Amino acid sequence: MKFYSLALATVALGLAAAGCKSLDAQLPNPNVATSDSTVPPSLLLPRIEYDLYNNGDGGPFTQVQRWNQYVVSNDVYYGGSNQYNWTTSGGIYGILRNVNLMDTKAVQQYGTRQNPYSALAKFFRAYIYVWQAQRVGDTPASQAGQGLTNLTPAYDTQKAVYARSLAMLDTANTMLGGNLTGSYNGSIYFSNLSQWRKVVNSYKLRVLISLSRRAADNADLQIPQQFAAIVGNPTQYPLLTSNADNLAFNFNSAYNTYPHTPNDANNQRQNIGSAYLSLTTATQDPRTYVVATPAPAQIAAGKSVRDFSAYVGSSPALGISDLTTGSNAGQYSFTNFLRYYSSVAGPEPYVLLGYAEQNFNIAEAINRGWVPGASANSYYVRGINASLDFYGLADRQVLSIGNVSGKPFSTAPGAKLDTVTVFRTRFLNNPGVAYKGDNANGLEQILNQKYVACFQSSGYEPFYNWRRTGLPRTFVSTGGGINASGVIPRRWQYPVDEQTYNPDNYQNALKNQFGGTDDLNQDTWLTK
Repeated sequence: MKFYSLALATVALGLAAAGCKSLDAQLPNPNVATSDSTVPPSLLLPRIEYDLYNNGDGGPFTQVQRWNQYVVSNDVYYGGSNQYNWTTSGGIYGILRNVNLMDTKAVQQYGTRQNPYSALAKFFRAYIYVWQAQRVGDTPASQAGQGLTNLTPAYDTQKAVYARSLAMLDTANTMLGGNLTGSYNGSIYFSNLSQWRKVVNSYKLRVLISLSRRAADNADLQIPQQFAAIVGNPTQYPLLTSNADNLAFNFNSAYNTYPHTPNDANNQRQNIGSAYLSLTTATQDPRTYVVATPAPAQIAAGKSVRDFSAYVGSSPALGISDLTTGSNAGQYSFTNFLRYYSSVAGPEPYVLLGYAEQNFNIAEAINRGWVPGASANSYYVRGINASLDFYGLADRQVLSIGNVSGKPFSTAPGAKLDTVTVFRTRFLNNPGVAYKGDNANGLEQILNQKYVACFQSSGYEPFYNWRRTGLPRTFVSTGGGINASGVIPRRWQYPVDEQTYNPDNYQNALKNQFGGTDDLNQDTWLTK
């Protein structure tokens, strides 16, 4: 009896002790990873890749593309705002946590840093640091992403961020071209590492050309020399060779649908921007027919859908009431409903970094004298052709043209859609398109065509190119519709979290760059 009583007491004490523990402590959730869990890096990679598109670029027909002036809203409620009314910057440092975790788990799994995921981590870190520095100026990099170890990371100068990122990209290229340990899978973009290697080098060209204003007075960065080394040695630095190599996000009908669908009635709420159509209509560019409808008032006045002057863009410099009135009166072109609203999966992938842009970047560098002995014209023409190929435009191809709703302009019973014929060769030979040489005129042509090729893609890159070069000239930079000051800001202010939780480093960054003021209208080192 004593033994029995003792046993009962022991059980009772055990139950009492167990009752003091939380349910999570008694029954750990096997679906929740901890710091000690073995998480395959292949499960983290697709999340990082998706966030680069969703959080970093935004996708087609978003606010970013209004700031790129490809589309102009005529209805704030449905179409969005055209105003450059930003203040504090967003950030993608949250992606850095997953990048660091992917790197750590890959090293744990393969026992070496010479593995595919650690190589890709170099690229992702460089992408994140450059993305942030482009927006604000000096920013954490060398001490970023340390979590609780360092809650107040020091700011690196913008120049140091670029130097660090360029070095990371070079290391990523070397690693991806070497003997890596471990398997590679899980990517939503590429099935093999050779394509990633091309992307790394193509992105490095983008970063280097973005430094054009700093090339002459920062010899230590070796900007032209690094650019020439990549272009001149395709074995060591393989690049994109066609649109098939594009870093592109593919939409689908199940989960990631295109921003516009057949059930979307917002086409009448936005117009194609004058910055774009002023360029394409002046050179009889067939991409005009791909992205836009003729302005209804122009058709009503008797013009043919084939007439490039019938395609009229609207300007973000105008106030929203003027844009609404003009749109209701049919003064402006709308987005091509037949192409962009006819499928849930969309007409095309969203290109984060593409072959066409790469060619224009190389053409610009040659024009600037960075790559002696190379032909800017050959890369320039290659870039235009890559863009035309992206849209599937062949010479003598026949395209259908509809109105704002994708229907025939004629209201007669049984009316058919009007058609246009693509004259690709004629366009390439247009005096406004034929390359004018390695001079200021040629540079303007390169940047104009680069802007056209980046329609609804490439994130903030079209805006950054305008900020860096002032081209294309059709880009609207002043006016009452821009914002209250009528001027496009030159940068974003630092994130609120930096102001709140890292105030000392934040204030020092302001003193070192902008005289102590988080001024939106001052240039950073990058664009001075």
